[in-house]
Amino acid sequence: MVVCGDDGLAHRLAAELCTVYREQVTLVVPPTARVAPRPVVGRTRAATILDRVSAAVNRAAGNGDPATTDRTGAAAGTGTGTGSDRTAAPGIARHGERLLEAGEATEAVLAEAGVERAAALALVYDDDETNIRAALTARRLNPRLRLVLRLYNRRLGQHIEELLDRAAALATGGNADEGVDGVDGFGASTTVLSDADTAAPALAATAVAGTTKVVQTDGLMLRAVERPPGHTSQGPGRGLCTLALLSATTNDPAGADGSEGSGERGPQLLPDERAVAEATGRGSIVLDTVRYAGPALPAGRSGGGPLGAVGAFRSLFSRRLRWSLAVLVGCVFALAVAQMVTTGEHPLGATYTTLLDLFAINDPATDGSDSRKVLQLLSGLMGLLLLPVLLAAVLEALGTFRSGSAFRKPPRGLSGHVVLLGLGKIGTRVLARLRELHIPVVCVEADPEARGLAEARRLRVPVVLGDVTQEGVLEAAKINRAHALLAVTSSDTTNLEAGLYARSVRPDLRVVLRLYDDDFATAVYRTLRAAHPHALTRSRSVTHLAAPAFAGAMMGRQILGAIPVERRVLLFAAVEVRGHPRLEGRTVAEAFSAGAWRVLALDTATDPAERAGGPTAGSGLIWDLPSTYVLRAEDRVVLAATRRGLAELLGRRTRSAS
Repeated sequence: MVVCGDDGLAHRLAAELCTVYREQVTLVVPPTARVAPRPVVGRTRAATILDRVSAAVNRAAGNGDPATTDRTGAAAGTGTGTGSDRTAAPGIARHGERLLEAGEATEAVLAEAGVERAAALALVYDDDETNIRAALTARRLNPRLRLVLRLYNRRLGQHIEELLDRAAALATGGNADEGVDGVDGFGASTTVLSDADTAAPALAATAVAGTTKVVQTDGLMLRAVERPPGHTSQGPGRGLCTLALLSATTNDPAGADGSEGSGERGPQLLPDERAVAEATGRGSIVLDTVRYAGPALPAGRSGGGPLGAVGAFRSLFSRRLRWSLAVLVGCVFALAVAQMVTTGEHPLGATYTTLLDLFAINDPATDGSDSRKVLQLLSGLMGLLLLPVLLAAVLEALGTFRSGSAFRKPPRGLSGHVVLLGLGKIGTRVLARLRELHIPVVCVEADPEARGLAEARRLRVPVVLGDVTQEGVLEAAKINRAHALLAVTSSDTTNLEAGLYARSVRPDLRVVLRLYDDDFATAVYRTLRAAHPHALTRSRSVTHLAAPAFAGAMMGRQILGAIPVERRVLLFAAVEVRGHPRLEGRTVAEAFSAGAWRVLALDTATDPAERAGGPTAGSGLIWDLPSTYVLRAEDRVVLAATRRGLAELLGRRTRSAS
């Protein structure tokens, strides 16, 4: 396996392949990546301290500025340097992967990394153009290579997948519409993933009905509901299954952090029925559908899909202008009714007379009754008030009052919303997911050129421009009446400062922090939980959530999503039953392996034929499979698995050895 990248995702992905899948990995990183801490799997505390000391020494020597590196893959992409590509000799990294330092993945660097003999190549640079350029070169060097690209642009990613797959088929003399067999049975396909898309559901789900875990697949949004202790004995219920048991010390501020090294008191992933029944004093996580329990948005304000006539009208005119027009129209209608009652005219005639008076083109009613004179004066007054309103409507529709930096302000009575701090790559995806769930959002962004501002303007989401470290910025976002704070900027200190200040304003506020370093995130989590035991605090790492999905794609598996369980990760994957002896010919109950994997659903889209004695076939997914259903070779299932369980079930070396 070859991994090329310039931030923490490359290091974590290489460690994932080495420690979990037991693959031979060559890691290609620029020299400046040594400055940033390397998020690896299972590192010891001594190695962590060594990383920090090395980073401090490198900074003092002037070898680079870690601030310019997007440590979690959230900022905008930057180009590579124009100097020499090779700057150091290859070496051996901490987990046994071969380390090759290069400024850019050129043809010479890829050849030295062994792409011509590799089974898979992951290009996880932060810049889309850099990944595409390297992918084109790698496909030319090895048409049978499996490619995994990190691209933020979804539409471009689809076209790149088709282009590279077609090039591979034609280069090997096959059909452009069929796949190509690669190394060790790998298909020479191209998979485009985005760390932002992988991490956004888990971050956005913190604002959904008290859950912090979400996965979306085949158009169906699912959530993993966290149930408090006392509900585990009731069972998961129809259509649900228990995914995990939380740590026994989850309510103890001085307890374990819920990582893989927590021992027996840590979280248990995919427990069996006996473990669930014997669990006392532990919370559980069960699979359910998403239901939003927060304040409902008015109809037509979701920001997604077609706006319609009403939405188009709202998009042209501001809220105050719409109310002014509505009041004036109501007054004109009332005057027309009064004209009809006092004069006895036909409704159309009374309306016509009122409009003539309104536009001051009717003759003065000198010979009329007193009521007629009063109505004419009131109509003239309404005409004077209507003129500036119509002028403002025309100017606003033409965009005279708008500018590139003009955004909606948070409404005065807004409450129960989510304050989203940061509109970079991750923040933009989180914003889109929150609006899909119809959750009110107020964004805070310090950079007036951030990529997410255009998305916020399109969705008509209130935005507060300003540095969150300055006084009054969070108050302008109505943090005192917010439901949750999502701090997802690329700066750990900014996220932490925002979280601490928000807690000082609202001690019971739900706070979610995006923190890079796992040790630092654990310390922050435990400290905030001890200081505010009744408030929910979560810390998430984008690389920690995205690396398992990228590793599964390099192994040729379709990873649908990942959800965090305290400090661990649970994966959802789509698997063909054929070729897996632990699944094929077994019932759903027999295919279950406690702590490793569990079959959740049957995908009927690829096999619409009726199954005698089994679940009813049809399009979509069947989530309530009976435990007696026998998995056939042509079936395609969705399963939940731990990282090591997925490697044991689907890994190349484990299967070949067995």
